[in-house]
Amino acid sequence: MPLIGSKEFVAWLPTFLQSKKVIIPKVAYPTYNVGAILAGAQAITVDLDAKQWPQADLAWINSPSNPTGRVHTESELKSAIEYSRKNNTPVVSDECYLGFGDSVTPTSILRYTEGDNSNILAVHSLSKRSSMAGYRGAFVIGDSVLIKKILEIRKHAGMMVPLPIQHAMIAALADENHVSEQRARYNSRRKTLSPALQSIGFKIEHSEAGLYIWCTRGEDAWKSVEALAKLGILVTPGIFYGADGSQYVRIAMTATDAAIADAASRITASKAE
Repeated sequence: MPLIGSKEFVAWLPTFLQSKKVIIPKVAYPTYNVGAILAGAQAITVDLDAKQWPQADLAWINSPSNPTGRVHTESELKSAIEYSRKNNTPVVSDECYLGFGDSVTPTSILRYTEGDNSNILAVHSLSKRSSMAGYRGAFVIGDSVLIKKILEIRKHAGMMVPLPIQHAMIAALADENHVSEQRARYNSRRKTLSPALQSIGFKIEHSEAGLYIWCTRGEDAWKSVEALAKLGILVTPGIFYGADGSQYVRIAMTATDAAIADAASRITASKAE
């Protein structure tokens, strides 16, 4: 089913499913929580081990993660599927960054369903995969019965993707070369910036895939934001993604190669001052 960008789907899915309890990762994209708020549902933050999850009406997972770049293991994905089947709960895997592995190659949750996608959905975004953010084009795949149920509600809310956008999505999805090129760019930028950050005391955690570096100096996130801002480098405080991110910052690899190289040079030069 085509979507008006994945953010729209994340924000409104709990409402469409009339969810009362929504599981989201402890460190996560804020829209998961906003979606629960819009639905008047309780957001329950959890660790990645689905064996420890409480009962809920909907569960989100995100691999590779925004903001951490962490990739779920095969056992973690299988555990989420087992949770879904045991509790008859929809589990939705946000896989917007799936094409951007670095030291780890991400895999879709659908690889492990053994052909039974009941209550399992995977969300993909052309905004990330093909740098088409302005097009607002994404799609969800998986349980056809659940998708049909969601579609019946969405169409009455006017959430239909214009046909020209759908054709643009088809064209982008038919080509993998541009994805490989962009993946190489992101990973090269990570390799440029990571040593510079480490040289001034940042510890990089996860960041094995996706568009971001997730790092900490063991200090309040806003102190790290301030220190980098003084060098002309803007980063996102980890607290935006949950309390467990309060000592981290997220650094995007979406600037140009030249800007990333300049940022690395500024950081390295600051060490000598």
